[in-house]
Amino acid sequence: QVQLVESGGGLVQPGGSLRLSCAASGFTFSSYPLAWYRQAPGKGRELVAFISSTGGSTRYADSVKDRFTISRDNARNTVYLQMNSLKPEDTAVYYCRTMIASTTYWGQGTQVTVSS
Repeated sequence: QVQLVESGGGLVQPGGSLRLSCAASGFTFSSYPLAWYRQAPGKGRELVAFISSTGGSTRYADSVKDRFTISRDNARNTVYLQMNSLKPEDTAVYYCRTMIASTTYWGQGTQVTVSS
């Protein structure tokens, strides 16, 4: 079955960096786009970054543009989110997402807390 497992979250000071990973299994990873979403306390889930199946196309939320970078390694079935210059407002649970045959799959999420 399709599985997405996020890792790499934690507590970081403002201005710091983290790299999130999402390890995928149960489907042909290289054939599908993936995305990172986040959900802050009391807010809805929002799209952070998207990457096409080949990695040749990416999109970002305006709030993270020029600070976050999404990438993928199709040989390792893993998608990454490099987060730099982190701000307190980046605090959220970060989720990996893909859609296969009209079914949406989510990982369990990883907590990112930006605080001094």
